[in-house]
Amino acid sequence: MSKTNTNVNMKEMIPSLPDDKTDMIAATSVLQQQATEVRNQRPNWHTYLQSQMIAQEDYDFITVFDTNPAKRAEMLNERRGHAAKTFLNLLEHISKDTTIQYILVLIDDILQEDRSRVEIFKEYSQTKREPVCSQFLNLLNGSDGFIINMTAKIIAKIACWSVDLLNTSDLNFYLTWLKDQLKVANNDYMQSVARCLQMMLRIDEYRIAFINVDGISTLLSVLSGRVNFQIQYQLIFCLWVLTFNPKLADRMNKFSVIPILADILSDSVKEKVTRIVLAVFRNLIEKPTEPALAKENCIAMVQSKVLKQLSILEQRKFDDEDIVEDVQFLNEKLQASVQDLSSFDEYKTEVKSGRLEWSPVHRSAQFWRENAARLNEKNYELLKSLIHLLETSRDPLVLSVASYDIGEYVRHCPRGKHVIEQLGGKQLVMQLLSHEDPNVRYEALLAVQKLMVHNWEYLGKQLEKEQTGTGPNQNKPLTGKA
Repeated sequence: MSKTNTNVNMKEMIPSLPDDKTDMIAATSVLQQQATEVRNQRPNWHTYLQSQMIAQEDYDFITVFDTNPAKRAEMLNERRGHAAKTFLNLLEHISKDTTIQYILVLIDDILQEDRSRVEIFKEYSQTKREPVCSQFLNLLNGSDGFIINMTAKIIAKIACWSVDLLNTSDLNFYLTWLKDQLKVANNDYMQSVARCLQMMLRIDEYRIAFINVDGISTLLSVLSGRVNFQIQYQLIFCLWVLTFNPKLADRMNKFSVIPILADILSDSVKEKVTRIVLAVFRNLIEKPTEPALAKENCIAMVQSKVLKQLSILEQRKFDDEDIVEDVQFLNEKLQASVQDLSSFDEYKTEVKSGRLEWSPVHRSAQFWRENAARLNEKNYELLKSLIHLLETSRDPLVLSVASYDIGEYVRHCPRGKHVIEQLGGKQLVMQLLSHEDPNVRYEALLAVQKLMVHNWEYLGKQLEKEQTGTGPNQNKPLTGKA
């Protein structure tokens, strides 16, 4: 399958950022430094011929090719099939790691010199009726760090520079491998892995495949941890190129992209990290297919304190005009969204972000009277989100607020008790009665009372007595506030 025209013109659609070339070098520095050493360790090809590990014709080709750099271009043009055959035969029949390293560096060098040379390997694979990357993909299962990461780099170049796309099976295998490498602790080649992803995700079909192997969750998991600014920049760059697909931009904040990037923005001391975060935020407003989704993203940014960061950035001087323009654009959009913000919009965005706090809407009786039934919308979407937080969150504040909200929903919504039981919320609230945090226990107890009681007017009076200190529990040590 050939790539679409939009992918052929990807440079026009996604322009290189100002220091993109510098980042390419920095991103592969460990690999490149080792490659320089490998180039200086030319194998003794004759020993492989003597031991009959390689054929005479492969020996004849590689010795001339390796010792006469001036003839390489001519040999690759006139003996294309022979070149690909020799390189792949050598990789197949030689097992010594240092020699495999050398062959891979040779292949990477010839591709880097001329991108169209990826077709040499594609044409040869077609004569054998094999996928172009099948032999390279096998090398990813090895244990030598340099070999697997140089191989990954070559695969990325073939996948991105060839006229045709990788087949679905090979593509999913490769993207899953890259994703898994991001999770490897203390991976010396992390920047090289991220660079491969930066290349791959410029192509729309590859973006869709990356989403389908749960790639976004992995990117955000890494970004939520402690990584250096270079990795931050590269992985946020990956998120940025993903947002150029409007359908992917629609789905992006379901992964809590905005709160995580807002945290990075507030801590960032590197201009290029600031720039790429702002670029993602801008795309999340400009690219979604529906205005309602763009509005949701604006509200999520407001709730993640992005306006405060924009105010700080406005006080700084930047040479990069993109930063200045993006700060101005985001400020205007977020300020406008604040003006239009309804209490339910605010509540919905807060729940979806997973970062609950005692904002005014939670304690507002009017809010719950008017909006409790709206938690049933879209097949109980918000209610399921609250219950999911009860199940997964470790933050006492989030658990306290979620428990309180469950209780208020039950209190104000007919059939609320039945719905909560059906969705598994009642059991989760009851489990929190033994939570180590006293505020969580207190809010869980109130929620359980609301789930059990039938006379709301009586319960309301009892709660009022407790809060004024006239009820039987006036000496309780806990408060409802976190």
